[in-house]
This record gives sequence, structure tokens and C-alpha cells, in this order.
Amino acid sequence: MSVQTLDFSYTQDRELSWLRFNERVMEEARDESVPLFERLKFAAIFTSNLDEFFMIRVGSIYDLTLIKQAHVDTKSGLTPAQQLAAIFQAVGPLYKQRDKLMAQLETRLRTCNICNLTVQELDVKERKQCERYFRDYVLPILSPQVVDAPHAFPPLPSKTLNIAVSLKRDGESCFGIVPIPKSVPAYLRLNERGLRYVLIEQLVLEYVGDIFDQYAVESKAVISVTRNADISPEDEDYDVNDDYRQHMRKVLKKRSRLAPVRLEIQGNASDALVSHLLERLHLSREQAFHSKSPLAMDYVYSLEGQLPGESRAALCYEPFTPKFPMGLSRSERILPQVLRHDALLFYPFHSMDPFLQLIREAANDPNVLSIKITIYRLASKAELIEYLAAAAENGKDVSVLMELRARFDEQNNISWAERLEDAGCTVQYGFEGVKVHSKICLITRRERGSIQHITQVGTGNYNEKTAKLYTDLCLITSNPAIGADAAAFFQNMSISNLEGEYRHLLVAPNGLKNRLISLIDGETAKARAGKPAHIFIKCNSVTDRDLIDKLSEASQAGVDIVLNVRGICCLRPGVPGKTDRIRVFSIVGRYLEHPRIFAFGVGKDARLYIGSADLMTRNTERRVEIACPVLDEGIRRQIAHYVDVLCRDNGKARLMGSDGHYFPVPDRGEAPLDAQAAFMEEAARQEPAPGAVSPAPERRKGFFAAVLDRLKSRS
Repeated sequence: MSVQTLDFSYTQDRELSWLRFNERVMEEARDESVPLFERLKFAAIFTSNLDEFFMIRVGSIYDLTLIKQAHVDTKSGLTPAQQLAAIFQAVGPLYKQRDKLMAQLETRLRTCNICNLTVQELDVKERKQCERYFRDYVLPILSPQVVDAPHAFPPLPSKTLNIAVSLKRDGESCFGIVPIPKSVPAYLRLNERGLRYVLIEQLVLEYVGDIFDQYAVESKAVISVTRNADISPEDEDYDVNDDYRQHMRKVLKKRSRLAPVRLEIQGNASDALVSHLLERLHLSREQAFHSKSPLAMDYVYSLEGQLPGESRAALCYEPFTPKFPMGLSRSERILPQVLRHDALLFYPFHSMDPFLQLIREAANDPNVLSIKITIYRLASKAELIEYLAAAAENGKDVSVLMELRARFDEQNNISWAERLEDAGCTVQYGFEGVKVHSKICLITRRERGSIQHITQVGTGNYNEKTAKLYTDLCLITSNPAIGADAAAFFQNMSISNLEGEYRHLLVAPNGLKNRLISLIDGETAKARAGKPAHIFIKCNSVTDRDLIDKLSEASQAGVDIVLNVRGICCLRPGVPGKTDRIRVFSIVGRYLEHPRIFAFGVGKDARLYIGSADLMTRNTERRVEIACPVLDEGIRRQIAHYVDVLCRDNGKARLMGSDGHYFPVPDRGEAPLDAQAAFMEEAARQEPAPGAVSPAPERRKGFFAAVLDRLKSRS
């Protein structure tokens, strides 16, 4: 695709789009309707999101600036250098917004006796506690370093906290660095009533003069360096005769030593100190960001566990326990139920337990021959692994396609792969240049001489922790045709065949994108023929230029299109003559929106899929992804209801304007609706009693037609 021929009138830079999404996260921290401590957690999420953005996205663009050949972004027309300049310009104001927000939140929290304090704010008794703690527990494990002619600047690992100081002795100036060990708790809780604490970096900052007691401290600050983490195993030398797990361990060690891309400074650092740090790190002034807020906010999550019971009730979300899903009985084994009819789990409103129970039952079922599964991310404690291991130990053929390159989860996956192999499972490690991101599991059993398949396809990972935090769909079906496709998929994966063909499943990198384009073309043809034509897509990101252009073409033909995109959306809706029939909305709420849903057409003839892929080039062309058709009428009605509620959200939803910015849903006099809150209430109300099976929701007229019409009327 020639950049010169691209139309940028309805697209935007993906990085700037992502920054606008993260600004939406910060907006939740401002929302007075959100409990106060939850607002602090949203500020922490904003911070960790920004950290990962610099490590991955800014890191990858930085790499592009080192390539001599010209590269131009296909959504913005910007060169890598221009992208970086735009990013740095956009990020600066976000730091100021966060500082203002954090000051407001900390002030409010202090009224609840939850106080993030500096040492200077403490009374005499508390200062003595800090002094003792620093002297007895912190100082002995610190490794300070003077940076002068004989002593080189230390290789600061990415996103570690450090104290940087300007020093002087005998008229000579130098600098000092004190890394904060990861082994030290993030904060010291004071002995007084309430929850009063001092962050460890503030403690070391206060007593840094005692560390460099032979010097005069002229300037001091907390600093953190962010390094490029966009390292790919394919970029490294890899001997096929080596253990791939050992290769990945080497890759992980290298990640912490890559080039710096950002310097963060908290405190009153002098210009001389900042200049020295930038020179040593080979960074420009634009890459230095000053913050009044803590540079690392992971402490917030451990702080939550310290809240007194009455404070937790007042300041946090009311606890929600995922429910048993309607359509399944508690008193009967899961396996025979899903052989009779399809089942849909909707995390986190439904519990993951029925799926885990299915795997446990399969592990012990004498008729089960094999269990095959693809795994991308797992929790640090995973019952799923134990059930798969038990199945192998019970003589089942257990095959696991494990992706070791799940970013920042590599070490966890290496450990689980070793556990599975020790239990006798067959473990395969993906493909060169292609990540395995699909979420599919196939149980094969023999009953009275015939083969039965139970296929599970999900939109999210088999992660028992995130299943309580992310919204996702999990479809379980015994449909023979889908089972046959799933069996063919695992057969193809076992022989490294990425070109396999399937009757029902859409599988990347070979078939999914082409099929999506064909489905969009189908709706375009309907519109040109004067027939009703509709497209609904829910995903996390939209960046694939080919699909963006196809959606624009469909809009111009008269197709009504609704995109529910959580994060990046490089397509700008509402551009006259280009995307004016496209509506884009995003929902940021208590849970992370994560399902991928693709619907084409209306009524019984609508093609409906759920799957693992976003509309990103990396997903459609460089990953193994699966989208599965939803054929069961009861499940289709459930998903249609789900989409309807999402599209009626006027609390947490934001509409995207033609300039790429988000704005609140206009007030049309409708009752307030928070979709996630509605789903929690609905799951609790519909949870079947022991021994009972609740019916699926009633059919809604016109499938997605009413949903689309409703959203059109609100824009």
C-alpha cells in the first residue's frame, strides 16, 4: 500500500488515539460517582498504562527512527520522529492533569484519615519511627553510588525508583545515585490511628544526606528511567537446537537494559542535575517529565488491603462475586449439559468455575480421549494447569500450544510450561514470527463408538484472576461442525501449518482478515441494492488500514456501522462523505472491556462471531487468532441483549467525534444506565437456584437493528 495514495481525512495516529483512551481512564478518577479509593486506583491504572505505553509503543517507534529507510505511518502520514514529537507534546499536559487530580484525591482521602505523608509532615513520634526504620531496615541494604570520573553512571533498570543527588565536596561537584531495592516494602505504615504512611522513596529522599555524609547535598529528587521493552525473540540469535525456554530467559534479561525512552523526575531537581541525567541517558529535554505525584503507584493495590473495614465499605466498590450462569444447572455435571446445548459464560458477571469444572470432569471422564488448548496468559495460581496435568496423569492425550512471548508474562508461562511437561502433557511453543493469541479448547471423547467434540472459544485468556476483572465471553458448544474445524485447527498447529482452511472458524493469519473483508463487502452490496445493511463490531483496538478503508467504503455505500472500541481507534467517525454513517463509542468502567464481537446483517440471517482478534494488523496478519460463529439461537439472543445494553449505556460510554476526541453521550432524557452495573444486577437476579435451569432471555425484535437505530438516534 503506497502512502501517497492513502486518504488521511478519516484516520488518526494510533499513539495519539491511545493517549486519548488513557485520558478517559483518568476521567474515571475524576468521576464523583466512583468511590473515592477506586478513583485512586484509576489514577494508578492511568500511570501503569502510561508506563507500558512508553516501554512498548514509544520504544518501537524509537527503534524505527534508527532505521535508515523512510517509514511513514499509514494512519497519520507522520514519520517516526514526527510521531515521537507529537507524543511528547501530548504527554506533558497529562502529567499536569494527573498532578492536579492526585492533589485533589489525597486531600479528600486525608479527611478519611488515609494520609500519604512526607517526613516533614510527621510529628516527633512518627519521625522517630521513620528514623529507626530507615536506620535499621533500609540503610543496610542500600547500594549508593557516587558518579564521577572514576565511577561510571550505573545502568538503571527500567521503571525502578532511584534517588538522584547533586553533591559537592572540597569545592568539587559530582552526582550520586541511590537505587531503591525492590525487596523494600513500598511504604512504611505509621503506628498512629487510621492509615498514615510514608512512601519508601520519600523516606530515602529525606535521609539521603545521611548516606552521602561526606558530601554537601545541593539538589535531590526521585527519578525513574523507562527503557524500551519492545524486544522480540525473533530479533535475537536463536539456535533451533537450544531449549526455547532458555532462549526466552535470555531475552527477558536483555529487556531491562535496552535504550532509555523517558526520564521521570519527582522533586526539586536542579537544572544541573536534570541536564546531567539527560546527558548520561542520551535523552532530550522533551523526554524528561516532571511530576508532583508518585512515579510508581503499584502501592495503591496493597494499600487497599490495609483499609479498615468501615473505610473499605465507604471508599471502595461493593464487592461482587461472579455468579453461576443461567442455562446451566448446579446439581448436574457440566459435561453432559454442554453436550445437550450450548452455554455462554459472560465474565466477570458469571464465574469461570463452570469452564474449570468442565476441564476437571474431562480429566476424570473415562470416555475422554484428549484435551487440546491454546494458552496465552495465565494467573500466577492456575487451577486450569492442575486439571490439565491431572488429565495427562490419567492417561488422556493433553496437548497445549503455549505462547511464551506473551509480553510481561513470559516468565510465568515458562514456569507453567515446565509444570505441564513434567505431568506428561505435550507442549508446543508457537511459531517463528507469529504469536498464538487464540483462545480455544477442544475436548474429544468416545461415546458408544462415536466421536464427540466439545469446543470452547473465548474472547479472553484462561486467566482465573483477570476473569474477575475483565469482561469477556466464553462459548462452549458441542456443534459437530465447529468441533471438526477445531480438530483440524489443532492438527494443523501440530504440523506448523498456518494455511489451513476451515468451514466455520475464522482463523488468522490466513483466513480471518479476508473473511471479515468479505463480510463487510456483503453488507456494502446490500446497501447499494437498497437493502438494510448493518455492521456491529466490538473490540479493543482498530488500526488495520485495510479494514478501516473497507468500513469507510461501506459507510459511503449506506451501511449503518457501530464500533464499540475500548482503546485505540484510528478510524475517525462522522467525517462527511467518508465515515458519516459510522458511530464509535467507548466504555471505561469498573471492569476492563475486553470481548471481541463481529455482527453483519440483521435478523435471523445476521452473521455473528466472537473471537480473540482485534482489528489490528498484528492480530489479522501476524498472530494465530480464532473467531467462532454463534449458531445457537439462545446464545445469539443473549449476545444481542448484551450489545443492546452496551449501546444504551449513557453513564460510562463516550462517543468519539470526527476529530478523534471523546465526548459524553448527549442527555436525551433517558434513564441513567451503567451497562456493567446492569449486568451485575442481571447476573445476580438470573442466577439459578441449585437444581434449577433458568431460561435464556426472550428474543428481541430485529436482532441488532434496534440497537443500531437507538445509537444512531443519539448521535
